[in-house]
Amino acid sequence: MRPKDYSDFEHLTFDHRRGGITVVTFDRPEVLNAANVRLHREMSEVWALLDDDDDVRVSVVTGSGRAFSAGGDLEMIEEMIESYDAMVTQWRDAGAIVEKMLMAEKPIVSAINGVAVGAGLAVGLLADVSVIGQSARLSDGHVRLGVAAGDHAAALWPLLCGMARAKYYLMTADFVDGRQAEQMGLVTKCVPDEEVFDEALSIAERLATGSQLAVRFTKRVMNQWMRQALPIFGESLALEMLCFLGDDVKEGVAALKEHRPPRFPSAG
Repeated sequence: MRPKDYSDFEHLTFDHRRGGITVVTFDRPEVLNAANVRLHREMSEVWALLDDDDDVRVSVVTGSGRAFSAGGDLEMIEEMIESYDAMVTQWRDAGAIVEKMLMAEKPIVSAINGVAVGAGLAVGLLADVSVIGQSARLSDGHVRLGVAAGDHAAALWPLLCGMARAKYYLMTADFVDGRQAEQMGLVTKCVPDEEVFDEALSIAERLATGSQLAVRFTKRVMNQWMRQALPIFGESLALEMLCFLGDDVKEGVAALKEHRPPRFPSAG
């Protein structure tokens, strides 16, 4: 008997499969699964629910349609610029996504299809095993908007791909395709686009049929490497939110809306 009603989620869908595998899908395909306030909160809440469900052994997270997740939607970002309370809410939720994923007991496999940016990218890369399509594209994206790289990246990228590359990609917000992401160590495996979900599901099946205590305890101890970086993550998230009080982010949003390069005030 499931402890909670999965229908409480508005922008996540669930497919409970045989063998203890649950497929979790970001379901806002009309906006490339960009996170609004509700989805951002749901990204943090779902992991404890899955842990509490005795019928679930492994989860596979993916995006509906053409994208994994295009990050935060502009309406949410504009609300953060205009409202201190909205900014504080997103500070809490962004922190909870990282903290709850690192605390989750059960394995998470991501099937990264299409673009992955911002909070969606955090989920994709914080998964215990990440499978990406060859033509998929990743970008932390924060500095392109005019805010510091918060979310997950300051804690995770140096550990995955090294400090030199992490600094470059976080300070430039350049995109990385699936092949590059695998070569850099950002993801576990890159496969042809049409094989992404099946490969993620196959890995989930292997994890679901292994010793559950052994798999979960191994995940727990490996996540200690990332937990050591939580103070770094906390500072990066605070500095990101501080940037929402300035003028650069306003220009960043305007540039995105007008499909042009930004002219940040701080760049003179």
